[in-house]
Amino acid sequence: MSVISELIRTEADGKISFGDYTLASKTKKDNFAHGTDLYKVKTFREITKLECNGSFVYESVPGTAVNGLDITENEVSFQVEGPEDAEITLGLSDSTEYEVFINGENAGTMKTNLGGKLTVSVELGADSQTAVKIVKK
Repeated sequence: MSVISELIRTEADGKISFGDYTLASKTKKDNFAHGTDLYKVKTFREITKLECNGSFVYESVPGTAVNGLDITENEVSFQVEGPEDAEITLGLSDSTEYEVFINGENAGTMKTNLGGKLTVSVELGADSQTAVKIVKK
């Protein structure tokens, strides 16, 4: 996996990939159509952020590249890559418990806040990618 040079794209399997943590300055792409939704991505070395139809979906500090983002009613999964450890915040359901898995290992149960945000820390590094899966309990 590597950075997404076009900033956001739809993969052959229908999942979304986005983000370019190598950019020195903030770059964005608006109105990316995927199905009936419109996505907006902002990305560079300090942050990567994704919105869908104006609602918060994903944010990482520092910036990351995400491959194969798959969002269903009960689960969010993706592969993430970046030059250093990242804090990732996801927009999920309000006040709901989720089981968090990092590289297939159970990292525990977390509950979203009233705004539906869940934040996880992920160990990243050069030439490595990490699988993240968040499952509603």
